[in-house]
Amino acid sequence: MSLAIAENLPPDAREAFDKRWQRVADCIAGRAPDRMPVSLIGGFWFAKYGGVTCRQLMYDFETSNQIGERAIVEFEPDIGGGANFTASWGPLWDKVDFRQLEWAGHGVSEDSPYQYIDKEYMPAEEYDEFIFDPTGYLLEKYLPRVAGAFSGFNELAGLAGNFYLGVPASTFMFQQPNVIASFERLKECGQEAAKIFASNFAFGQRMASLGFPPIAGGGTQAPYDVLADFMRGAKNMMKDLYRRPEKVLAALEKVTALTLKRVLATTPRGGSPIVVIPIHWAADNFMSAKQFEKFFWPSLRQLMMGLVEHGFVPMPLWEADCTKRLETIADMPPNSCIYWFENTDMVKAYEVLGNNFALYGGLGASLMATGSTGDIDAAVRHLAENVFHKGGRLILSTATPMPEETPIENVRAMFGAARKYGA
Repeated sequence: MSLAIAENLPPDAREAFDKRWQRVADCIAGRAPDRMPVSLIGGFWFAKYGGVTCRQLMYDFETSNQIGERAIVEFEPDIGGGANFTASWGPLWDKVDFRQLEWAGHGVSEDSPYQYIDKEYMPAEEYDEFIFDPTGYLLEKYLPRVAGAFSGFNELAGLAGNFYLGVPASTFMFQQPNVIASFERLKECGQEAAKIFASNFAFGQRMASLGFPPIAGGGTQAPYDVLADFMRGAKNMMKDLYRRPEKVLAALEKVTALTLKRVLATTPRGGSPIVVIPIHWAADNFMSAKQFEKFFWPSLRQLMMGLVEHGFVPMPLWEADCTKRLETIADMPPNSCIYWFENTDMVKAYEVLGNNFALYGGLGASLMATGSTGDIDAAVRHLAENVFHKGGRLILSTATPMPEETPIENVRAMFGAARKYGA
């Protein structure tokens, strides 16, 4: 499983790149790598590592990339590294007038990571509108609610249903002042997005030239989480499972198709086949096993299978404790995905899933943030002896992106122990 990003590298960088990526590829394919691979997902921890605020990390791309490179060169992860991606999207969120987050200097302090604002973005009475015409609904109602730059798009919902002479007649709406203002504003947003994506791409190329593969080529969300987090809100979605279950299932069918279409269209080929999928509402204490098997897993599995069929490797991050889900999520083709666990016991996960799937993570947020270097050394040794050396295809990492409070010496202890016990 070679990566196109490495094709034109100098021989020495290509050798180092291929050796690191091969460890990960072996885990995905169910083979034993030469040693346990180790990954770094820094997130806002890079602000601590670089001695800057979270706001500086979000708004100064050059500084963000310099910090990321310094960390990668020091820790030498097999995959992963820089602070970029959404950790550097501050200027874009400003221009879009994004309303679903608070971020450094914009609702929270300048030294805080971003926070999601949970609320009802789609009232229950609008289920039918979304199910009937998702695109028209997004244009008329959803996008203007969540981002000010789309405020004029509510006048474009009439595009749906135009045929024959209605097609040229529909151009009338594009001369309306609110529509023109939104398109002009979105042009500026697009230019800002292009800067961010160019910076991210250049960083990835730079790291590849030093022999370091990226962790992922893209990311998306589980369909249930899209509906629960970004549309209905947590409390309302929990009620919907009882009050309107058929509408939930119908909406999930639409969300699944739209999510797969978007991720296939926007995930570049050649950087990495891995697609990260943060999982928010699948935890054991959020819904019953029956509800998980009815509402959550079928749509997520369909999304994952769609990615697999197009050559991608889904990597769901199972947040919180998902021990009770292990038997169910084993229903994927062997060697098709990477399962990243937060609080699920990794030894138990290996016992249930075997070496059919690569495992990722292992070191909890509390351990990294408050444990001693000796605690971390012992935890890595436990994982190496009870998972990796028993046949588990473990890619060692933190259970979430590195907690921003983590002492730097703890990260050094993690990488030192990985090399000591993972050989």
